[in-house]
Amino acid sequence: MNSTAAIFLMGPTASGKTGLAELLCEQLPCDVISVDSSAVYKGMDIGAAKPDARLQAKMPHRLIDIRDVSDTYSAADFVNDALREMADIQAQGRIPMLVGGTMLYFKALRDGLADLPPANAQIRLDIEKQAAEHGWAAVHAELAKVDPAAGLRIHPNDPQRLQRALEVYRLTGQSLSDLQREQENTAARFKGPLLQMALQPYSRALLHQRIELRFRQMLDKGLIEEVRELISEPGTADVPAMRAAGYRQVIDHLRGDLSYEQMVERSVIATRQLAKRQLTWLRSWPDLLMLEASEPDYAGELLAKNGGERSIFDQALQISQHFLLNRDD
Repeated sequence: MNSTAAIFLMGPTASGKTGLAELLCEQLPCDVISVDSSAVYKGMDIGAAKPDARLQAKMPHRLIDIRDVSDTYSAADFVNDALREMADIQAQGRIPMLVGGTMLYFKALRDGLADLPPANAQIRLDIEKQAAEHGWAAVHAELAKVDPAAGLRIHPNDPQRLQRALEVYRLTGQSLSDLQREQENTAARFKGPLLQMALQPYSRALLHQRIELRFRQMLDKGLIEEVRELISEPGTADVPAMRAAGYRQVIDHLRGDLSYEQMVERSVIATRQLAKRQLTWLRSWPDLLMLEASEPDYAGELLAKNGGERSIFDQALQISQHFLLNRDD
């Protein structure tokens, strides 16, 4: 594809990325591509915080509702899909704005991914059995021995990525990190001018407050009914998509393993852990412009003034306009 510019708008879950993107797209010639490993799945609407019908009509998001929950969807799939959608947006004379919190997808698009082997059902089953018997911490310990870089990068509470990294080693005899380093310079990736911004609340307490509030709002909107419908097909409760924060805990509640309040508590904790992992990614992200939103920003839907200073929206808009005016295509 050509070297037309793109904008990344990243951030932890519940930080307000979708709202900020909406405001920016009202002022900029941008079309949105979703970067969310749950939003790609049909039926995962409430728990994935997909844009509602109003926003979709006003500002369509590409790469949502493109897979059934029983399907797998990898970072490589995302890169291929995103590059296609970016080329289409650029052909219309507009700028792709990629919005979401799946940091691995952003990294794969920016840096490329190695040509990795496809999933192997037997090896995945063996790893899951190992985890069931000894815990994911034991799986993480094994991965750290054969792939120290991945052991540092992947959290012990991230079973999907742990499983994939160990699977690659067992299939190839080479670590995932080595394979990625070997091929990152030649793999498909975006090569044009890139503005990388990240939105986050100014304090951890504010982020935690927003996470809990949003999850309770999801429950009010019918999250439990959504999950009940999704797992009505035999085997669906155990597919990788259902491991997402919130969905896994609601499934345990529906099975009778968790009370309602236990489900709420564990969902909030799991989502906080997700946000912590996302922020860890962002802290080491090169060339990143971090936007810290205050309580007045959120109270005014990211438009409010904070003590006479420019709002987060004002800052993000000015940064984006400067980038688009001065980019070198």
